[in-house]
Amino acid sequence: MAQSERDLTEQQQRIKEQFEAERGYWSDLWGDILELDPEFLDKYRELSAQPWKHGELDPKVKEFIYIAIDCSTTHLYNKGTRVHIENAFDHDATVDEIMEVFQLASVLGIHSVTEGVPILMEEAGRPDEATGEAAEEQQRLREKFEAERGYWSELWEDVLKLDPGYFEAYLDFSAHPWNEGELDPKTKELVYIAIDVATTHLYLPGLRVHIQNALSYGASRKEIMEVFQLASVLGIHTITDSVPILMEVAEERGKLPEDA
Repeated sequence: MAQSERDLTEQQQRIKEQFEAERGYWSDLWGDILELDPEFLDKYRELSAQPWKHGELDPKVKEFIYIAIDCSTTHLYNKGTRVHIENAFDHDATVDEIMEVFQLASVLGIHSVTEGVPILMEEAGRPDEATGEAAEEQQRLREKFEAERGYWSELWEDVLKLDPGYFEAYLDFSAHPWNEGELDPKTKELVYIAIDVATTHLYLPGLRVHIQNALSYGASRKEIMEVFQLASVLGIHTITDSVPILMEVAEERGKLPEDA
């Protein structure tokens, strides 16, 4: 039953209103949870509202963080992506800015390479060190990466040595939002932190690199901690995706609680 059709109890109405006041929105995603276990939703509201009540990031940036973790290839929670795009528009985000968040998050697949190549090198042996023109080409690509991405990390060294052509193609791909985008560098790095720290990914080598980069662009410890807090509620999608199924099957079996 749609939320608008439900007769809410006084407790449910209070929880819904407080959620909307502290989180800035209400979605039908919460309706079944409010009906089945309002106290649990209230506890989630208190947890998820902490970075909204005490945080420092702009609300639009908070919504970019949510969009990034929901649209990441390791999660692809489209219902949440839609909600947070709507919220971001409410905070004056542009289509170009949100597209840039998608572009930043789309690089996640490269971790297949950054994790796989070092193991390949250990098992198959390292190639001979490049000399002459090959060595000059590798140095050109290191400098190009640092110029376009703003940093260099040893994470890239083996990839560069094993396949310079692939490395440059990835650089051109990943540098597009840096060369053409509108978001400031600190916000870009906060997006990278979010997708690396998300529970569905937890890519710690990249997380460290992007924390270092964010600090170099002026991010504070409190701002980075806020990204962690925003990402930490990802587990609620177990509830938002599963409770509607529970309600549907329970109704089919005649097992819905009398007050649901």
